Amino acid sequence: MRLVQVAKELGISSKELRAELENTNFGIKPSDREVSDGLAAGIIRVLTPKFKEQIKKAQRLKRQQERAEQKLIEEKEEALKSEVEKKAEAEKKAQEELLKQLEKERKRKEERMKKREKKKAKPKAAIMRKIELTPEPAKKKIKATKKITQDEAEKSGLTAEEILIEEQLQKEILKETRKKTAKKKTETKAQPQIKAKTGTIELPEVTSVKEYAEKTGIPVNKVIAQLMKNGILATINQQLDFETAAIIAEELDVKVKKVLSEASSEDLLSGDLANLLKDEPENLKERPAIVSVMGHVDHGKTRILDSIRKANVIDTESGGITQHIGAYQVERKKKKITFLDTPGHEAFTLMRARGAKATDIAILVVAADEGVKPQTIESINHAKEADIPVIVAINKMDKENANPDKVKGELAEHGLQSEDWGGETIMVPVSAMTGEGIDDLLEMILLVAEMGNLKANPKRPAVGTVIESHLDKSLGPVATILVNTGTLKIMDNVIIGTTTGRVKTMIDHNGKRLKKVQPSGAVQISGLDVVPQSGDILQVMKNEKAVKEKLDQVLELIEQSKKKTGGAGVQEIMNQITSGNMDFLRIVLKADTKGSLEAIKQSLAKIKNEDVGIKIIHAGIGGITESDVMMAGASQGLVVGFHVAANVNANKIADKESVEIQTYEVIYKLLDDMKKILTGMLKPELIEKILGRSEVKQIFFTKKKTMIIGCRVLSGIIENKAQIRLIRKDEVVGEGVVTNLRSFEKNVNEVKEGNECGIQINVDLPIEEGDILEAFKMEEKMRTL
Repeated sequence: MRLVQVAKELGISSKELRAELENTNFGIKPSDREVSDGLAAGIIRVLTPKFKEQIKKAQRLKRQQERAEQKLIEEKEEALKSEVEKKAEAEKKAQEELLKQLEKERKRKEERMKKREKKKAKPKAAIMRKIELTPEPAKKKIKATKKITQDEAEKSGLTAEEILIEEQLQKEILKETRKKTAKKKTETKAQPQIKAKTGTIELPEVTSVKEYAEKTGIPVNKVIAQLMKNGILATINQQLDFETAAIIAEELDVKVKKVLSEASSEDLLSGDLANLLKDEPENLKERPAIVSVMGHVDHGKTRILDSIRKANVIDTESGGITQHIGAYQVERKKKKITFLDTPGHEAFTLMRARGAKATDIAILVVAADEGVKPQTIESINHAKEADIPVIVAINKMDKENANPDKVKGELAEHGLQSEDWGGETIMVPVSAMTGEGIDDLLEMILLVAEMGNLKANPKRPAVGTVIESHLDKSLGPVATILVNTGTLKIMDNVIIGTTTGRVKTMIDHNGKRLKKVQPSGAVQISGLDVVPQSGDILQVMKNEKAVKEKLDQVLELIEQSKKKTGGAGVQEIMNQITSGNMDFLRIVLKADTKGSLEAIKQSLAKIKNEDVGIKIIHAGIGGITESDVMMAGASQGLVVGFHVAANVNANKIADKESVEIQTYEVIYKLLDDMKKILTGMLKPELIEKILGRSEVKQIFFTKKKTMIIGCRVLSGIIENKAQIRLIRKDEVVGEGVVTNLRSFEKNVNEVKEGNECGIQINVDLPIEEGDILEAFKMEEKMRTL
């Protein structure tokens, strides 16, 4: 957390916080800008009582500000609502007025039609009576739509009155026909109504208004109107980001969610799970904790797991020591816990060396009768570097010589202090043989998991980590995958580092074939083209085409960067510190004796600077092993040996992972080299060097900021291209640069004391006769420890 945020939490300024930190020993340097979340919480907890009133005042101000903002929003909404209501009322009045006018027009037409009917009624009645009294012979039918001529009327035997009526009827029929035809021509086809969609709609990061309307089932005009209410003038092709689209959807009672984008090639290659696991909060569900069991050989790691699972696994192992990585799930109080039983911590190192933080909690197993051993210390350092909580299981409490207090004391020396001793580390006495304390251990795991708020999205494509891999005789390349998020299914197309394939089988630790695996589940998969590496990241893709495209991107990235996963040489480390990406030179230190080891550690602790320092991530006695190399690689550090050598396998891994191993026979040589490395990491210091002074005797030429002057050197020398400080009446009034220097009509590089010269100078202030020019230059000086 940034110190600015800590100050904000306390309701004080950054300056006040700095002053308090100087008075209180929190181990924070003046140059620090950020601290760990745990330390930040401690600072807030300690300083809160002191600034209680200020915090309350800040909270009151914050609440007042929120109320003011809320009131402003409500006023704007009320004004907008009032304006909309006024417009609606005006439209309603206009419609009512229009209806009244139409009604008046209709009544006038009806009155005119009634008058016409009255005029026509008398002759028609007379004719009808005449026809009834004097029946005429049958007449030929005359089409109503055809105009009757005089000849046709005489031939058909119609009277003058009947002809008049027929003509009037023809006119009325023709008029009605024309009206119907005109109505058909002007009538537009009704637009098909967009059906509103139900459920949750998936939207991309950016979408157009038209696409938004189609996906949600909301008419375009309604979407645009809603955007206008929120102060956004949009067209049908306007692009909307997801945040804006979500706000509009909420106001229109539509549920939307963001379509998850695939992992980038950089994240897959670097193993950056933090970016891969990002998800919307509403999609996250609680997941089981992933627990890694670590500790010294034969301290009972597998026995504890055996007791937890109530199954005899250890009998299948060679010599009682785990020879493979097992992944098991147990259930406690209807909650699952995933256990990784690693051989010591080699696989743990391999995963972390490639950037994968696969576990949530580390169980450190220490035998109560033996105490802390070299591999125990190594496990502690691994957990610290991975920044995960540690629960200590003090095993073999059934032994007569069990001494848990001794174990707690030894662990306190390495930064793990028990809760009952005033520390923060949970320590549980257990016995794998009798089952004593196993229930308490599971309770503590669930408690730490609950505090960690472990969540993942089970509905997205799976992202996982390779725990181990090998070539099986019948299945081909297989890999044990720990699912970090999403659900892994049979026939999923996957990419794992530079390995691709389709999941053909999934088998759990009991040999059961599975069809799907949810977050925190572990399973062995087959169907890969080659064997992947431990720590590689698995990503499920849509189809084979997407897998090939992603693989091409990864391979191209590897080709461009030529970057190896793992450690780095001295020059690479120096470059990283110079660029500000590294503050410490991390080393794994190995020595032949405990006395030599302690002496070197104390000497290295004295080599430091306010900018850089040495951090010993692990120290031990004995030769340099593969584990030492992998640990240095995981932290991008060096392996330093004193009177010890690296074995063949360690050298091979060092070459593969680009980790540098340096061995020494003389302690002074070791310390000198570390100083040189750190000195090279320090940025050079710029030092101002005064060259000399000269007095201006005459001005020859002036043009804008360029001047040619005659000078006499009073002291030192004047060099060509030197920087000039203009001094007038003992005050600095300007600066410039010598662009040319002449002596006796020749161009020269320097003029010494007592000689006269001509100087062409670029200066920001006009020079006057009698001014003093002080020549100087900036030199880089290497900083030392």
